[in-house]
Amino acid sequence: MAFMRQSKFRHVFGKPEKRDGCYDGIRITKSSWESTYCAVNPKFVAIVTEAAGGGAFLVLPLSKVGRVAIDCPQVAGHKGAVMDVQWCPHDDNVIASASEDCTVKVWQIPDSGLVTPLTEPVANLTAHQKRVGIVAWHPTAQNVLVSSGSDNKMYFWNVGTEEAMLEIDIPEQVWSLSFNYNGSRLVCTAKDKMMRVIDTHSGDILQESKAHDGAKPVQCCYLKDGKILTTGFSRMSARQYALWDEKNLSQPMTREEIDNSNGVIFIFYDPDTSMVYLAGKGDSLIRFYEVTDKAPYVHFLNLYSSNTPQRGMGYMPKRGLNVNHCEIARFYKLHNNGLCEVIPFTVPRKSELFQDDLYPDTAGEQAAISADDFFQGQDADPILVSLKEGVQSSQKEKLKVVRRSNVLDKAPPNRSSSAQQAANNAASEAAPAAAALPPGLPKDFDAAAFMADMAELKKTVKTQESRITELESRLATLEAAASTESDEAAGKEED
Repeated sequence: MAFMRQSKFRHVFGKPEKRDGCYDGIRITKSSWESTYCAVNPKFVAIVTEAAGGGAFLVLPLSKVGRVAIDCPQVAGHKGAVMDVQWCPHDDNVIASASEDCTVKVWQIPDSGLVTPLTEPVANLTAHQKRVGIVAWHPTAQNVLVSSGSDNKMYFWNVGTEEAMLEIDIPEQVWSLSFNYNGSRLVCTAKDKMMRVIDTHSGDILQESKAHDGAKPVQCCYLKDGKILTTGFSRMSARQYALWDEKNLSQPMTREEIDNSNGVIFIFYDPDTSMVYLAGKGDSLIRFYEVTDKAPYVHFLNLYSSNTPQRGMGYMPKRGLNVNHCEIARFYKLHNNGLCEVIPFTVPRKSELFQDDLYPDTAGEQAAISADDFFQGQDADPILVSLKEGVQSSQKEKLKVVRRSNVLDKAPPNRSSSAQQAANNAASEAAPAAAALPPGLPKDFDAAAFMADMAELKKTVKTQESRITELESRLATLEAAASTESDEAAGKEED
């Protein structure tokens, strides 16, 4: 433990915001599915909510703290309960949701948040035959998404074309999954207690082993240096964590018991500082550790304790933190009473200068490769950015989806697929207009003449509408005058 006393993260402490700096009055989902129910990014917080007759989740701008109106607009396009939500790492306005209705949907959120309920997704991904419990975005490839469902299948999606590009069969339902640093590998844990390392290009299972002996769900997280961290239960139902080498899963590098509580422990990982945060469902604790290359590898640092248990938890990406206050993590804790509590974690420093040792360059918003590059077998590490001057979100076009033709916003530069995309666009512009005609129209159909006729017809209709309105007004005047004369005549007869 002498080594750990020298760690610059040993005195990290969490201090929750006051209630008026949190989000209150949220009808948080009562689902029993083992999910965090919350996802955050530098612009928004998303929380899965209770919804009658379907599935919904709330999306709020980070600045919109306080009590949430009971009629606050939600994302409400699913026909079944929402199981999981995840923000796209390369576009802060795009979020994916998984649902009991067997679909994965991708949504585009306006910069200012929702003013009306959002029911139309920008992409609808359908292939699963049973409920979909997990979604995860590829860390470096543009618009590549993986989903896993109760049909024991895992699909890799090209969101730009709404196509399932790779299907992987898993013997049992997947409980947890995580990409490695460049997305070339994926680790998952399943109901059969097995942990599997999968090649994300071929779908081949490279390694597999039993992670923990207990029957409750195991969570997993791929660390930056080829290690894998898991949390689970022993045969006697004690909670544990274990660290594994991706190349040899026969024995863990270390395994430690944590306590005897019964809630599943979720893992939150910062690859820049090698810090791991463990938050158990139903706990009131957040434990944090530092992972190093020296035994026992996982070193306990400290813990954050409160009086209320957490129902779910959101974790802010590094580029959304306040570096001026030495903030190295921020959690969004869901309470059973409808409160979403904001908890910043800071390292105490006297200097107000930028702390280079706390903030190494981190993964930015720009994707490293395109979806086409990835599905052609390429890999790339994340494009890193400095946090010294703060990170400003780049302006992006809205995500567009076209089957078999990816016209997504900003394709990553200097890649072969970018040139191919430009060639495809040029070819489509050069194609004759007749090629784009709907089926069933004659070959000599003149689109320009048709549009001119339609414009003339609209003009005629507008003129007729004005004439009808004028005549109706005259008729009303005449009827009023006739009625007046009739009343006067009746009065004279009575006299």
